[in-house]
Amino acid sequence: MKGSLSGLIDHADKLVGQAGRLTAWLGLGLVLLVAFDVLARYLFAYGLVALQELEWHLLAVTMLIGMSFTLHRGDEVRVDILYARFGPWTQALVRLLSAVLTLAISVIVIKLSLPYVGQSLAMNEGSPDPGGLPYRFVLKSFIPLGFALLALQALVQVARTAQALLQSQTNTSKSDHHGN
Repeated sequence: MKGSLSGLIDHADKLVGQAGRLTAWLGLGLVLLVAFDVLARYLFAYGLVALQELEWHLLAVTMLIGMSFTLHRGDEVRVDILYARFGPWTQALVRLLSAVLTLAISVIVIKLSLPYVGQSLAMNEGSPDPGGLPYRFVLKSFIPLGFALLALQALVQVARTAQALLQSQTNTSKSDHHGN
């Protein structure tokens, strides 16, 4: 059982890593799109509303998927002034609490965003601007998807941190027992 849970955690972590690498390519696509849009607008006086909308669509998707990858890599913002002064046990407890709170917030956002996405899908929502992109519900569907990936990575963090805390506790108990 322990091995299969560990394998499941590793697979979840790998999935978030792959989503993050895809996001990096979206970032490159966004840079190229913005460069093309700016050059076309200023050099040739040519611009499309759809291209401008696609820019912020790609930015939104990049942010929504990228936040789980940030947590995956450990690049999230912490108050290191305080965190660095804590001992290993307290740091692990802070990581565990942070992961649990991230998981809770992610679940709340998923729950709140599903009706929003469903309404957009039901009305086949598109851009209100002439020449804008259709199928806005596709963009909106990345809200629960992005937060589901964040929740998945938070679960990975909870499992790994809890495992480390339990292992540390077990090692401390064994060393106390053998020391007496």
